[in-house]
Amino acid sequence: SIFKENGKIQINPSAGGLATGLASYHQENEGLWIGWPGYNPTTDKEKNILKNRLLNEFNCYPVYLSNIEIKKYYNGFSNNTLWPLFHYFTTRCSYDHSEWEYYQSVNSKFCKALLETVKPDDIIWVHDYQLMLLPEMIRKEIPEATIGFFLHIPFPSMEVFRYLPWRNEILNGVLGADLIGFHTYDYSRHFLSCILRILGKEQNYGQIVAGDRVVKVDTFPMGIDAARFIAGVASEEVNAENDNLMKTMKENKIILSVDRLDFTKGIPERLQAFELFLENHPDWHGKVTYIMLCVPSRDKIQQYRMLKKEVDELVGKINGRFGTPGWSPILYMYRSVPFTTLIGLYSSADLALVTPVRDGMNLVSKEYLACQGQHKNGVLVLSETAGSAAELGEAIIVNPNNVNSMAEAIYQGLTMPEEDKKAALKLMQKRIKRYN
Repeated sequence: SIFKENGKIQINPSAGGLATGLASYHQENEGLWIGWPGYNPTTDKEKNILKNRLLNEFNCYPVYLSNIEIKKYYNGFSNNTLWPLFHYFTTRCSYDHSEWEYYQSVNSKFCKALLETVKPDDIIWVHDYQLMLLPEMIRKEIPEATIGFFLHIPFPSMEVFRYLPWRNEILNGVLGADLIGFHTYDYSRHFLSCILRILGKEQNYGQIVAGDRVVKVDTFPMGIDAARFIAGVASEEVNAENDNLMKTMKENKIILSVDRLDFTKGIPERLQAFELFLENHPDWHGKVTYIMLCVPSRDKIQQYRMLKKEVDELVGKINGRFGTPGWSPILYMYRSVPFTTLIGLYSSADLALVTPVRDGMNLVSKEYLACQGQHKNGVLVLSETAGSAAELGEAIIVNPNNVNSMAEAIYQGLTMPEEDKKAALKLMQKRIKRYN
């Protein structure tokens, strides 16, 4: 995030999953990151100052978007069309032709920025649903380029994808890459099915002939920098955070969830499940605290503002119904927190609730597991529709729409024998360390 404070531009690295997940790789391999900095300087002088700072301090090259581009391309086509459609929320999609035109023009803007910086033999790695036209645009300008494309969200089934009026253009845009990656085998399979049934292109073991090129499609589940989290748990700052938290919580068991505030994350359903758990198990009143960390997201979009209102009201209702003078069932934090605070929460929690309705991967599940074991053996309750469920089968797997089963999963996780928790944790930790 970039903002002005006392007339000086302040730069903070993004808290988003993609940026965090690739930060270590980007730094170690001296990559140049081309992207929108989330801030729109008003003068050419300010643009140049910011560009130089981003290049020299962060190895980043900015693509500036105007207010209308942010509205139509980012909040519009990217987050009001592609995001809900790819997460199977078809009734939330808008299909606005002017937003599609902005999506094309901003992808073209990124291509122009790339052409200003790219050198021969560079590997070009394009990320995510906001830039699905870019691989083909680069291919037209630099036919011999080496291009990878990775999608960080689900790729939907053909029956859902074909709702999109510009489906052919999106598929052809992605096919400009040499290697196309997805988080899970299912997403790769859906993509290949669309390539066959919409574009009529056959595939052979994940290879597609596109003109005079062979494009490879494969599955690459995204990992985390596990060593960074493990080292963080042992640090003095995190131990101090833990001590403070334990003093506040006394003997209470801690349940934790960490999400961007988004309709794909299943937050209202999870709150209803926690309410049902408290209803069914009155002996747990005063003995458990649910720390719910929600990071603000896309708060300019009406649907997100309505979700915030719904979540606020549910938290108030549950705390009002079950709370006592010395105990609030839910500790609700609507903000970003520093890395040390996050690790402190991860390592102190007895149970993590990761129950998105649909999620491309979900790195919170992996980060939580990486931070466990030193202070306690925590339990992960994980949605079957998160991409990470394919790798973390030892977790308590739930259907995020089944409030009753989620309420029982909370009880099961809190009462699980220590040796069972330890065994599951050991297997999952081994995997996330290996596939980091």
